[in-house]
Amino acid sequence: MAIAPKPSPSPSSAPAASHTLRDRTIRAVRAEVAAVAMRLFVEHGFDKTTVDQIAAEAGMSRTSFFRYFATKEDVVLGHLDELAQRVGEALAARPEPEPVWRSLRRAFDPLIEEAIASPEQNLRMSRMLHDTPALRFRQAGKQLRWYDLLAPEVARRLHVADGALDPRPRALVAAATACLNAASETWSAANGTIDLSTLLDQAMDAPAG
Repeated sequence: MAIAPKPSPSPSSAPAASHTLRDRTIRAVRAEVAAVAMRLFVEHGFDKTTVDQIAAEAGMSRTSFFRYFATKEDVVLGHLDELAQRVGEALAARPEPEPVWRSLRRAFDPLIEEAIASPEQNLRMSRMLHDTPALRFRQAGKQLRWYDLLAPEVARRLHVADGALDPRPRALVAAATACLNAASETWSAANGTIDLSTLLDQAMDAPAG
């Protein structure tokens, strides 16, 4: 699923109780660097944009860049862990009697809402992922962490005693994530002209035949 990183609030506007001043400052700098990088990626392409160019445009050294991002790919995909956390919270909030597959579908609603709230930005992100093999590979690796985060809640809802010995929780999370990616790719191919929520419904209905 291609969701562009959300801008972080400035240190002065962020709630004091939620983060320390240092945390808020780091988030603000990361957001600023990401905005610069995304503009360069759109203008020149991901592969042709270097870390040195991003750092120079952001007014920092190459060394400083790596204090905020481990790799150039993380500028684009570093927020996937945060998205997984949000999906996990949405999944845990679903009603207990609800079928697990439906709970997984509804847990993706926050991502869908965010994507359609900024369609042009997220369509650019989706196309960048589609056209850049290194990013697609990195995205697949990061989404493996979604399984670790979401599978325990799925296992609990299935009343699985030991999720490590039962393939169903991870299989369901993997299938749901694949459906999310397929819907996102179709939405991008249609240039956002088809409702993303409808596409996800169709994708997640497909395994049922």
